[in-house]
Amino acid sequence: MAQEEKLSGYRWMILFVVCLICFMANFMQYQVSAWGVVVMTTLGIDAGGLTNLMLMPMLTAVFLSIPAGSLADRYGVKLVVSIGMVLSAVGGFLRYFMINDFTVQIVSMFMIGFGIAALNANLAKVLGSWFKQQTSLAVGVFYAASCVSIVIAQAFSTYFPTLDVSYLVAAIAEAVTAALWIFFMRNVPEGEPMPEPEPVMKYIKIAAKSRGVWCIALAYGLTLASTTAYCAILPSALELVRGVDTATAGSMAAIITVGSFFACFAGPAAVLKLGKNKPFLIVTTVIAAVVMVANWFLPLGTVMWVALVLNGFMTALSGPIIQAMTPDLPEIGAKYAGSAGGIIGTAGLLCSYFVPVIVSSISGDNWTLNFTIESILFLASVLPIAMLPETGAAAKAEMPETSEL
Repeated sequence: MAQEEKLSGYRWMILFVVCLICFMANFMQYQVSAWGVVVMTTLGIDAGGLTNLMLMPMLTAVFLSIPAGSLADRYGVKLVVSIGMVLSAVGGFLRYFMINDFTVQIVSMFMIGFGIAALNANLAKVLGSWFKQQTSLAVGVFYAASCVSIVIAQAFSTYFPTLDVSYLVAAIAEAVTAALWIFFMRNVPEGEPMPEPEPVMKYIKIAAKSRGVWCIALAYGLTLASTTAYCAILPSALELVRGVDTATAGSMAAIITVGSFFACFAGPAAVLKLGKNKPFLIVTTVIAAVVMVANWFLPLGTVMWVALVLNGFMTALSGPIIQAMTPDLPEIGAKYAGSAGGIIGTAGLLCSYFVPVIVSSISGDNWTLNFTIESILFLASVLPIAMLPETGAAAKAEMPETSEL
């Protein structure tokens, strides 16, 4: 009993450190947005250069996710994420010391993305090892940390006296976070054996052959890309078409995050109670797609604000659940979850890069068409979700016991 209590307490410490990594990564990225005018003046760049600078950590993940996942399967997640976090901390200090050099700023932001990219690729592996059937709930807490960090970065970054001080404090906090990960993290809970290591390419091949991995990747990519594009264009659309002033339009887009925050907990809690994932995911995805497109046609006022919160809530329900399903795929398990997570992360980020561009080229200045396409793309995630095996607790209880991979 004492051992179980010790393990339970330790797993929450692991979750705290994982969420802290997520918090710091988003905070350091969105600092650039909050200090946007100062950054542009300091570096002598335009809005395009600012956007490029801010998106660098996402580009890191495009290149790093698959190797980070497969290497973690081979050598252990603690070592791989530790290296990523150290490089992120170095990037944070480089950003502070070379604050006037745009090229160095690009490099430093790319380095800052190493830690979170390595962790994201292995998130299901880490939390699945420690939380088992509660993995979706743990992933939900991770997603909530992301929501909170973005809001705090946007709202409070400029409370520091200068950009230099803001960057320095963030770099120190990132170094402390790296130290906490190195000190507290274990690859598996005490008493559980580490899987026998295999060649790196074997991990990638097994993950790439899994239909379930590609279904999760497609569902994750469609939901992430459609919601990202939706929130990106909403302020401009409200300002240009509905006559909303700039500040209010930004606030209306930001209020979506409030709904998303609560969904991070509600979705995982619901599937834990129901015991099944797919029925919940399919129903809520259909409702979310309807809310997305309907939101645009509502009159301005209280009803619009309420609908925006509901929009954020419904569209965020599926994310933690879908991502937590990876180690529950029979052919993947915890052993190949890193490689699978790398494929899923890369696919999702690539969708986030290219889908908004394609949609914008199709819809042009027709904002209604743009929102409609985004909603249809979100709805399309139902198809890969329907093709996934049921991995909920009730379905597992009905299965005969099988040996671990």
